Amino acid sequence: MTDETRTRFLAAIARQLPPERVIEVHLFAGIRQGGVESGVAVIAVDRVAAPSVEVDGGILPADDVAEAAEDPSPYRDVVTVERDLHRPRAASRYTVYSARYRSTLKGLDRGKWEVSVTEEADAPLLTIDAVVRGVQRRSGDADETIRLSGDEFRAGLPVSVSA
Repeated sequence: MTDETRTRFLAAIARQLPPERVIEVHLFAGIRQGGVESGVAVIAVDRVAAPSVEVDGGILPADDVAEAAEDPSPYRDVVTVERDLHRPRAASRYTVYSARYRSTLKGLDRGKWEVSVTEEADAPLLTIDAVVRGVQRRSGDADETIRLSGDEFRAGLPVSVSA
C-alpha cells in the first residue's frame, strides 16, 4: 500500500468513525490482483461509556439500574449496590471494526474507490493484537502489519479530515 493510498484509506475510516475515539489501527498489506488493489484494517475504538446514575448516595452503572428496575424484589436496591461493590473490574474493552478498501487501477472503472467499515466485536487490546497476529500467520503474509496508535492515526489524517 502506497503512502497516498494509506492516507486516503485512513481519511475514509475517519469519516465513518470518530477519530478522537480511535485507540489503535492495524493495517494489513494491500493486495493487487487483476488491476484492483484491496486492503484491510482492524480498528479499536474507545466505547462510549454508559452514563452512571446516583442511587441513594452511590453511583451505579446504567446497566445495573435497568436490571434493578426489572427485579420485583423489595430489596432490589440493596442487592444491586452490594453486587456492584464486589464486582471485579473487567479489562478495558474496545469496539472492534474492520475496514476494507477496493481501488480499481485498470480498466473501465479505473479510479473507482470503495470503502466499507463494519463493527465486528468488542474486546480488550490484548485479544485484538492476538487475533491480528493469528490472521497474519495463517495468511502466510510475509509483510508486517502496520500498527498505528490513536495519535499516529490522527496525525496521518489530512488536515481537512482531522479538523
